Amino acid sequence: MPNVAQLMQEAQRVVALPLRTPSSHYSPSEIRLSIQALAAQGQMALAQALADAGLVQHPDSEDLLAMAGLMALTRGDWGDATALLEQLLLQQGAAAPAMTYRMLVRALRCNLEPARAQRVLWQGLQAWPEDTGLQEEREGFIDGQCLMPAPQASA
Repeated sequence: MPNVAQLMQEAQRVVALPLRTPSSHYSPSEIRLSIQALAAQGQMALAQALADAGLVQHPDSEDLLAMAGLMALTRGDWGDATALLEQLLLQQGAAAPAMTYRMLVRALRCNLEPARAQRVLWQGLQAWPEDTGLQEEREGFIDGQCLMPAPQASA
């Protein structure tokens, strides 16, 4: 597996990132910005490799956990998204924003874990009772909807 420095050099070459001089130790925010730039250019394989390597170097980084969780949601990997977002929620603790709760609830619902999703939703509503996204998730439970479609099988 390539290391973060190698992947960051490749990212700089692919998307012309304005990063500092190549280093053996990039900050989580530098890695996150590179992942975002790669994803915006459709370089998803390189973005994923950089997210994975970044988490090895910075396993408790909220930036990288959030980015990797979002990428897992985007590719429909509900199990990976659930694991990453649960770790993010633990890392954020009482300061967790409503968005973390929303993303985790969606991952759990689409991973066919409605009971866990309801517990997380309840926790999120306790912390963020006025958040419209969490309110919509609550309504989705009432209506029996999954707000994210299952991934399509490859042809």
